[in-house]
Amino acid sequence: MTDRNDIDPVEPVLLSALLTPHRSLSRSGFILLMCAFGFVSFVAGIAFLVIGAWPVLGFFGLDVLILYLAFRINFRRAAAYEEIQVTPTTLHIRRVSHRGRQMEWTLNPLWVQLETVEHEEYGTERLYLASRGNRISIGRFLGPDEKASFAKVLSAALSAANRGPALNPVT
Repeated sequence: MTDRNDIDPVEPVLLSALLTPHRSLSRSGFILLMCAFGFVSFVAGIAFLVIGAWPVLGFFGLDVLILYLAFRINFRRAAAYEEIQVTPTTLHIRRVSHRGRQMEWTLNPLWVQLETVEHEEYGTERLYLASRGNRISIGRFLGPDEKASFAKVLSAALSAANRGPALNPVT
């Protein structure tokens, strides 16, 4: 016989959120855009080549290359995400950058306060989790409406954690 209980109670998950940056252009849309932009640039460049302004063709090609690189950087940054999980006893935050670098925090939800920075024209600008003098910025890549919506959900989960677990006695 052992001293510990063989049945470990499973903590209920009050909130489990995966926050990712919004990208409105899909991969197929990117390919279509680059083909259209490349075609227009090529036709315009050939027109300038015909009238004798041959250096312009190179600049049109450079425009296509710069646009391609900008979108590649944008798609690479879309790989970043944040995971936030709230249980009655823990608040776990895991942030993964687009380069794969991970940062993790585990906080007691009883000691955490959700702070918002509001702008009168734009809405919610920043979300912070404050605990014992430390502030962690969350949802930096979300839009103002998404931040406000997530703040409501997270605030409700933190309130539920502060109330404690609901006990359902077995009879």
